[in-house]
Amino acid sequence: MEIENHKEEVPFEHYLEKYGSLDPKEAEERLNILYDAMTQEFRLRFMGHEYAVAYPVFSIRPLDQKEGEPDLFRSSIPAQTFVLRYLLEGQYVQSSGKFMTFREVPTYGELYIQPFTGRCLKRLTYGFGYKLNAFAEAMERIPGVKKRSMGDVSYEFELINGYYMQFIFWEGDDEFPPSAQILYSDNFQFGFHAEDMVVAGDLSITTVKSLCA
Repeated sequence: MEIENHKEEVPFEHYLEKYGSLDPKEAEERLNILYDAMTQEFRLRFMGHEYAVAYPVFSIRPLDQKEGEPDLFRSSIPAQTFVLRYLLEGQYVQSSGKFMTFREVPTYGELYIQPFTGRCLKRLTYGFGYKLNAFAEAMERIPGVKKRSMGDVSYEFELINGYYMQFIFWEGDDEFPPSAQILYSDNFQFGFHAEDMVVAGDLSITTVKSLCA
C-alpha cells in the first residue's frame, strides 16, 4: 500500500509544485474554460458535473453535486493529478464529431496499448459485461449522457470540457464472452498525451462503478 501511494503522490507533488507558477489567463485561453479572477477559481466540467478549481493553492470542490453523491476528487490522487496535468499541459481543439479507438492515436497509442487494455478495456468488460442492466442504469445517472445505437448497449458522455468518450458493449452468449470498446472524440489526440487518455478511461470507469446501486 505504501508503494502504491508513493507512486501516486510523487507525480501529484511534482505537478502541484508547477501549478503555483501557472498563468491562469493563459490557461483560460488555451483550454477555453472560465477563470474567475474574483474568486481565483477555474470552472470546469467532469463527467457531467461542475467543479471549481482554486488557484494558486490547488483544491477542487463540486458545485452541483447533491449530498451523498460520489465525488471522485475527494479521495483520488490520480483524479487530482489528471486535473493538474489538464490545466498545465492541456490544449483545447474542437472535435470534428468523429471518434477514434485508442490504437488509432498517432505514435503513442501503440506504446500505451498494454496499460490501456488492462486498466480500461478489460476492466470495463469484466466489470460490466455480465451486468449490462446495472451498467445502463449507472450511465443514465451521468448528467448529459447520450444513449447510442452501436453494439448492444452504448453511451456517449463528456469526460471534461469538450472532450467526449463512448462506451460500447456487445453482450455475450453461450459461445462468446461479452466484449467492450472505448472510443475517444478525435480532439483527444491533440489535447492530451496517450498516458492521460489511459487515466481518462480509468477514471471514467471508476465513476461509473461508483454510480452502480
